Amino acid sequence: MPYINVKTNAAVPAQKAEAIKSAMGQAITAIPGKSESWLMVGIEPEQMLYFQGSGAPAAIVEVTIYGSASASAYNALTGKITAILNSELDIAPNRIYVKYAETDNWGWNGSNF
Repeated sequence: MPYINVKTNAAVPAQKAEAIKSAMGQAITAIPGKSESWLMVGIEPEQMLYFQGSGAPAAIVEVTIYGSASASAYNALTGKITAILNSELDIAPNRIYVKYAETDNWGWNGSNF
């Protein structure tokens, strides 16, 4: 039950959004036990987002998972996420933050896991 939300000040045309969504589906497998079959991806383009005082292309990505993962799994996923956004939106990796959250409570289909 992972959720990845990408917030960026860059424009994200439909074909880029589709490519990002698909690539995130592959990337989430960096976390053991996680797969695209349970992944939800949000993309928020053209946000008023400034980093280091600049409006140059930047992004913040929030990853929430049910349960927990190791630091090495998160590190691998961060590398994949930054590579995806660099490739698809030309956002430099040093202008991307990735924030992780773990939860023991996750609701779906009218109840909790």
